[in-house]
Amino acid sequence: MSKKLKAEEKNYEDDILESYEGGEWKSVANLDDEIARYASSAAATLTKDKRINIRLSSRDLEDIQMRAAEEGMPYQTLIASIVHKYASGRLVETALRPTKQSAGRAKKLRAG
Repeated sequence: MSKKLKAEEKNYEDDILESYEGGEWKSVANLDDEIARYASSAAATLTKDKRINIRLSSRDLEDIQMRAAEEGMPYQTLIASIVHKYASGRLVETALRPTKQSAGRAKKLRAG
């Protein structure tokens, strides 16, 4: 594992620890119901009986592939998951956490 990857992993772990210690984590009232809900969602996401073709910009695809790699999953699975969450009304928009790559692009766009 590279030093850069180890450092990023350490930062991620520190963020989780800080979040936990800050009281941001909540206990699940009924763990069995929660597990069943996620299992159902995963099964629905993984059931793939239709094929589509979609055109994306190279930048968007690279960003998606990078995020998928960070999550440890194939990028097509990530895209399918995003579409499923959107279609089921469970895609929640949050403040963006820029990656180093997207932040660098933003700087280039502002400078250019």
